[in-house]
Amino acid sequence: MSVLASVRGPADLRKLDAGQLTELAAEIRELLVQEVTRAKSGHLGPNLGVVELTIALHRVFDSPRDRILFDVGHQAYVHKMLTGRAEGFQHGTLRRRGGLSGYPSQAESDHDVIENSHASTALSYADGLAAAYALRGEDDREVVVVVGDGALTGGMAWEALNNIAAVKDRKLVVVVNDNGRSYEPTHGAFASYLATLRTNPKYEQVLALVKDSLERTPLVGPPLYDALHGIKRGLKDAISPQGLFEDLGLKYVGPIDGHDVVSVESALRKARRFGGPVIVHCVTQKGRGYAAAEQDEQDNLHQIRGEHGDGWTEVFSDEITRIAGERDDVVGVTAAMLYSTGLAPMAERFPDRVYDVGIAEQHAVTKAAGLALGGLHPVVALYATFLNRAFDQLLMDVALHRLPVTFVLTRAGVTGDDGPSHNGMWDMSILQVVPGLRIAAPRDAASLREQLREAVAVTDAPTLVRYPKGDVCPQAEPVDRVGRADVLRESAGRDVLVVAVGAMVPCGLEVADRLAAEGIGATVVDPRWVKPLDDELIAFADGFRLVVVVEDNGRVGGVGASVGQALHEAGSSAAVRTFGIPPRFLDHAKRAEVLAAIGLAGQDVAREVLETMSRLGELAAYDADPRDLRS
Repeated sequence: MSVLASVRGPADLRKLDAGQLTELAAEIRELLVQEVTRAKSGHLGPNLGVVELTIALHRVFDSPRDRILFDVGHQAYVHKMLTGRAEGFQHGTLRRRGGLSGYPSQAESDHDVIENSHASTALSYADGLAAAYALRGEDDREVVVVVGDGALTGGMAWEALNNIAAVKDRKLVVVVNDNGRSYEPTHGAFASYLATLRTNPKYEQVLALVKDSLERTPLVGPPLYDALHGIKRGLKDAISPQGLFEDLGLKYVGPIDGHDVVSVESALRKARRFGGPVIVHCVTQKGRGYAAAEQDEQDNLHQIRGEHGDGWTEVFSDEITRIAGERDDVVGVTAAMLYSTGLAPMAERFPDRVYDVGIAEQHAVTKAAGLALGGLHPVVALYATFLNRAFDQLLMDVALHRLPVTFVLTRAGVTGDDGPSHNGMWDMSILQVVPGLRIAAPRDAASLREQLREAVAVTDAPTLVRYPKGDVCPQAEPVDRVGRADVLRESAGRDVLVVAVGAMVPCGLEVADRLAAEGIGATVVDPRWVKPLDDELIAFADGFRLVVVVEDNGRVGGVGASVGQALHEAGSSAAVRTFGIPPRFLDHAKRAEVLAAIGLAGQDVAREVLETMSRLGELAAYDADPRDLRS
């Protein structure tokens, strides 16, 4: 029986000897590499780096009575294995429909506290948890946060630390998992500070010499240790930077070798006994034990991706680099996702014109406002779900000043196996309220290139271009144009107008084909720019009995709602039916599986349209039952 198979929960870890712990770490790494690479999905590098650290955590703390939080949650695979879920990896269910989530999940285990996959949040959760336990008199409960050094580039983390340090007797252990990377190498002054702490050998060397010298003197017992302590503090100030954490009032322990279980356990036990907020600084190696991940400079093994890559991002990457070559006022801004958003080629060609600000979306957006005020045209590339974090900055710092900033949102709409926090399903709803903002939703590679150029040509307002994750949709050639909208399929009848938004154009064309097969003509248009809606498109839609909007965005407040409002204000009698994402968090699964589950497959939309037309009384001559429509 393997050591891992014998671990059904954290209590089993405390029965293992040093040799078994070493064997356990090796088995965990073997399983991670085997299953994550086989599944071609999941976060590999971050979890290989926290194996010993997570083992030590569960040997020292009593989860779930003690609460262990991870920031970011994609480093929690080892935690899942040690809390009874190793079989989920062995059965290949990770990030599959009905299987294990790629992040902590309350539905999976009592050991999972928060379902976080947005960075820099866990310290705030922990501050609240620790305060709640103190107020309730539950003094025997510990709160522990494992926070990556990349997450400490986010402002919210420092807001939390500011408050954590203010309460000296509140029990809270913050484990800094310092591997010098987040999604990519960590940037900024704080990253440099941690690098200095972890790489300066002089401190320990000099301390060892002083200790040897003192041990040769008559000083013994407490006097010796008092002297050593004073010398240690003096050396620390002289040789390495002044202790930032201690200056904040936080006890600091480290740096510790995060791959030495004994050392990490010792540091954690010391931190636990302290009785106040403590920083335990653990130095780890991302991708530890797997050479391909250890040497992965571009972090391709941070997250294992499918065979087809992300064609949309490749198109954007190529076009924005071309545009930057034509216009020296165009600059790029991203938040710790240089490669993931496609800005890396532009940064390689124009290294002084691309800014990676770390996991700090709020700062990224307002920095872009400053760049625009200085006469440049910033292009801010983010995941759609992460723009939610900087809504106020977009509204007040960019839009209020009518600044020419272009936002490019990748992973818009349903992303699939990353789970509920990564679906970019809110942007076209949330951003409808921003005055002056113009939103484009390209349908294919050609329209992405075209609309990106249109966006960066705007000089008096912010613009936004959004597209999904995965393969680019097939080219859809227009047969006509209405205002800014492309007519992709034209019918002689004026029964149904399908407004297909961006990546939902293939679905809209399929709906039209299915309706035509049942004798119902449907015209399909791609609005291209969904905010503001084109007046000519609304006038065109007024001539149809039913306007169907298909969008990869929340139904509440999205493009369909805007179309309905515009038609109502124009006095139109046309009925409007919106097909979009329901207002709920979506479980992880492949994108196609999620779309089918929420009724956004072509056959489902066509069936619903036929039933709607029937209710409107427009199918009186249609003898067949609409429910007979088959796939």
